[in-house]
Amino acid sequence: MDDQDATFHVFVRTRTPALLRSAYLLTGDRHLAEDLVQSALVRTHQAWRRLHDSGNAEAYTRTIMYRLQISWWRRRRLRESMPGDLPEVPRADHSGSTAMRLTLRQALLKLSAKQRAVLVLRFFEDRSEAETAEMLGVTVGTVKSQTARALARLRVVAPELGELHVTEGANR
Repeated sequence: MDDQDATFHVFVRTRTPALLRSAYLLTGDRHLAEDLVQSALVRTHQAWRRLHDSGNAEAYTRTIMYRLQISWWRRRRLRESMPGDLPEVPRADHSGSTAMRLTLRQALLKLSAKQRAVLVLRFFEDRSEAETAEMLGVTVGTVKSQTARALARLRVVAPELGELHVTEGANR
């Protein structure tokens, strides 16, 4: 294994968890997120010699992830859906954060893939409207409208998220 391969393996080991978190938020599915990260890392490996010198490997990988996700939307594949909810497995009580995570997850799954991607980039990745538009290959106006629609939809499908935010803000 040469030095380039060794640095790529270190990059994969250290950055994959963060990439998986972003991919999960984009796709709403753990397995699709793993596929998305895997595909992005394959392309990153192909360009590794050029990227390693510039130090932009993670930004390149994330951009590839976002663009792959867009191309997957455009294919208009039929998505597999499970009718109904799976039964909850009894576990230790982590009620506060667990309830919020489950509510947020269910609410995000009710958004379109494009709306979910815009929210992930804008609020999870803390990107500007211009950066988000560039990464998704859309206009700033599209980012603004998709953000507004997504937030309005979240307010309708999960009004309790607004109450959680207000409660958390009051405790600070």
